[in-house]
Amino acid sequence: MSDFLLELRSEDIPARMQTGARGELEKLFRREMEAAGVTTGEITVWSTPRRLALIARDLPEATEAVSEELKGPPVGAPDQALDGFCRKAGVDKGSLETREVKGRATYFAVKNIPGRATKDLLAKAIPAIIRDFSWPKSMRWGAASISTESLRWVRPLSGIVALLGDDVVECEVHGVTSGAVTLGHRFHHSGDITIGNADDYAMKLRAGHVIVDHEERQDLIRSGAAKVATEVGLKLVEDEGLVIENAGLTEWPVPLLGRFEEDFLEVPPETIQLTARVNQKYFVCENEAGELANAFICTANIEAEDGGARVVDGNRKVLAARLSDARFFWNVDRKKTLAVHAKGLERITFHEKLGTVADKVDRVAKLARWLVEEGIVKDADPDMAEQAARLAKADLVTEMVGEFPELQGLMGGYYARAEGLPDAVADAIRDHYKPVGQDDEVPTAPVTVAVSLADKLDTLVSFFVIKERPTGSKDPFALRRAALGAIELILQNKLRIEIDYATAKAANRVFRQHENREDHDAWFTEQNNAELYRAVPDFFVDRLKVQQRDAGVRHDLIDAVFGLAERKDEIVGNLARVHALQSFMDTEDGANLLAGYKRAANILKKEDWHGIEGEIARTGEEDPLALVDDPDMRAVVEAKMAERHAKELSYAPEPAEQALMDALATSEPAAAKAIEAEDFSAAMAALAALRAPIDRFFDEVTVNAEEENKRAHRLDLLARFRAAVHKVADFSRIEG
Repeated sequence: MSDFLLELRSEDIPARMQTGARGELEKLFRREMEAAGVTTGEITVWSTPRRLALIARDLPEATEAVSEELKGPPVGAPDQALDGFCRKAGVDKGSLETREVKGRATYFAVKNIPGRATKDLLAKAIPAIIRDFSWPKSMRWGAASISTESLRWVRPLSGIVALLGDDVVECEVHGVTSGAVTLGHRFHHSGDITIGNADDYAMKLRAGHVIVDHEERQDLIRSGAAKVATEVGLKLVEDEGLVIENAGLTEWPVPLLGRFEEDFLEVPPETIQLTARVNQKYFVCENEAGELANAFICTANIEAEDGGARVVDGNRKVLAARLSDARFFWNVDRKKTLAVHAKGLERITFHEKLGTVADKVDRVAKLARWLVEEGIVKDADPDMAEQAARLAKADLVTEMVGEFPELQGLMGGYYARAEGLPDAVADAIRDHYKPVGQDDEVPTAPVTVAVSLADKLDTLVSFFVIKERPTGSKDPFALRRAALGAIELILQNKLRIEIDYATAKAANRVFRQHENREDHDAWFTEQNNAELYRAVPDFFVDRLKVQQRDAGVRHDLIDAVFGLAERKDEIVGNLARVHALQSFMDTEDGANLLAGYKRAANILKKEDWHGIEGEIARTGEEDPLALVDDPDMRAVVEAKMAERHAKELSYAPEPAEQALMDALATSEPAAAKAIEAEDFSAAMAALAALRAPIDRFFDEVTVNAEEENKRAHRLDLLARFRAAVHKVADFSRIEG
């Protein structure tokens, strides 16, 4: 057994590509070894800016000899079929064997494949790995680059080290031949480094001032940056992404601390941090009070003789120039109020069918005010909610956000405070994009909640109006994210909002705002509106399933509650009902009641029986339920109808039949009352009382009795049982 080392050396590999490159190298190596029949052991992959390295442990010296049999056409098959089989199998006709298969002579190709030296297999695998390597961006170089057949690599490939044990694996790729020689640090080491084998690779490179293990470099940067900050009484602002990026930019990392002028601290701290991070890859520090300090930490790639003083000074000058730009933007932007900046939104198109960003802002402002005035968002001032919404997008046209788009919203909050607007307005401007991800903070300040929810509802409904909806994996306008953000706001703040009603409000603002468009009539039709007011709530339910999946909530139970025809399109109350239903379904009563429900439903479906309502329809009588819209009143009427039907019985019900009738008489109103009070645990308890009677009913009563009156009453009783269960949830949607 031997260890294999492969190093692919090139000009600097971008830091952002190195993680993917390590995975790609391991994937392709495993692919080639598997195809060659070589068993691989432990594989380690490292990267630096100038090299990718792979070490595979315990490779066999050679593969074992194997014999393969391939079944061919039957004897007597056309010559064309036989020739094709021989070409595919790589054998001559004369070497074919015949065997009997199901009573018919059939050709077989028997190939004895001898064992092959792993070294020879690697010599073929290395060029294939390099040729098939996938980079986000790649290039051709040199004289050969005039041909599209020439090698593509992220940067010009300059060296290959390939060693199996102590022996060089000889190969050649695009004029680069393999060997045992590599190079050390660009500035700290001159001359070649000869590698003996995989075991001394990292050690010899370290002697050449190259730490080849990227994770070790990350640890050095992480601990070193914290150390130099602590030495001057400061605290490093941790940034793991920046640690990884700096490790990808250096082969011998040396964190150094520098200072910039305190005058720059008048600029918002996020601006300074973003400038340092994005433009220069610097860390920033905080003082004991948790405030941004006038210090930065850069990661040098050398150990300077002067302790890094010149390196720090050069970096300080570059950072100062960047911070001067930021301070200029900060001062220029504050010369105008946000209201003045907001006028510039009239020049920015939001969507060709939805007008400008100013049009969207107007819709959001009116929707935010409605959310407050309707009492959906409580304890908020409607004037403040509208004001914040009208100014929330104004920073999009500022110089600072033009330079740093990541600061949108945040800078608006700073500018609002700078001009003396109320804190509630400034906070709403700052946070109205939140939450933007699963782990993002969810606003709870009332004015912020109103603006954020209005913004997300408008985005979602507007694109649904113009039929620009997510399909499959495509969601160009991030509507799924908007729905998830709205759901988080609704749940976190317990907002009682009916989604279909809110959809109508938001959609009507779109319709009115664009009533002069030529295609307005195509949008504003009764059929489109009805479809829209169902499509948006259904979309919310789909997103709710995703959002609740991590919390362990079953999707079928969400369907069972939100699928009820008489339920409101309201998330907080319905989700509380889902949680109560899930707890109930985890009990023996719940599981048995579901079984009883499914049995009853199957009987009713087979008999095409719809209960008392169906009987009335079939006899041509006026349906008293047709005049009742209120769900609670319908329950009362249904109960009275059931009572009337029971009194008209022409036979004495069996004990089990009477027990179910009595249980329904008690459970139906109890469940209805509990649902009205949103005491869903009590509603489940009321349903649980039906479990024993329905089991007994099926055990002791013949539903399809020969007497028509008995059969009709018992089917009605099952329909009534089904209807009682449906007051809580649509059990037909529950799996199990």
